[in-house]
Amino acid sequence: MKIAIQGEPGSFSHEAALKLVPYAEIVPCPLSAEVFSSLSSGAVDVAVIPIENSLAGSVLEHFDLLLAHDVQVERETLLRIRHNLIAIAGASTAQIDRVFSHPVALAQCRRFLAGHPHMEAFAAYDTAGSVKQLVELRDRRAAAIASEAAARYYGAQILEANIEDNPENYTRFFLVRRSAEARTDPEANKISIAFSVENRPGSLVAALSALSALGTNLTKIESRPVHGKPWEYVFYVDCQIRSSDEGTRALEALRAHCGMVKELGRYVEAQSANPAKQQLRA
Repeated sequence: MKIAIQGEPGSFSHEAALKLVPYAEIVPCPLSAEVFSSLSSGAVDVAVIPIENSLAGSVLEHFDLLLAHDVQVERETLLRIRHNLIAIAGASTAQIDRVFSHPVALAQCRRFLAGHPHMEAFAAYDTAGSVKQLVELRDRRAAAIASEAAARYYGAQILEANIEDNPENYTRFFLVRRSAEARTDPEANKISIAFSVENRPGSLVAALSALSALGTNLTKIESRPVHGKPWEYVFYVDCQIRSSDEGTRALEALRAHCGMVKELGRYVEAQSANPAKQQLRA
């Protein structure tokens, strides 16, 4: 199976893709739009995309792309994000004066960087790409913040492990397939929906009240502007459902109040590992 991801091999998206589909062939793409284009064209079988981080929030561009393409979310997973200071073999922490990584990764390691004021942080397009670049340059004074998998993939060394500020750092990833080929898990207990309402008082309340009347548990809501229509919005919601039929009823309830309703996927909700059990296993 070919899986498109945004970013370089060794990235967290790469790790999540192999968690969802072990032994898959990873197809790295520089841009998220290219990921969806590859999926829509049939160049790959599925795509794996980050949709939300527990600390940094939602990946807003991916909501827009899910709406714009004829695709369905088939599965989700949670990945514990562990950041590491990575350099070429033979370098030491004391030598490092420049650190490269994705802006979100740098923001999640502020405490470590503040404790090492001689290190100047520089934003890059990708965590694993930062490791790839420093290995190519062979610069002992440069380091990257990325995953353990990135260090292994590019033959670099970890100078400092687990440097993130907050250990409760998880990213939620979707496995996305073309709608015509998507399969719904019979055990699905979660649904993602996009909808729009008229710009008038009470329209959003009416739509959400319709969901509440079914007893459907709303776990997330996100709004995105409609391109070309100032001050109009598309709302994205995640709901826990007790059966597939409840998901269908939720869609029907929204259609009575909304100008547009699109199901983005019905799937089994991912569960995070118990930290206490993780410590015992370690």
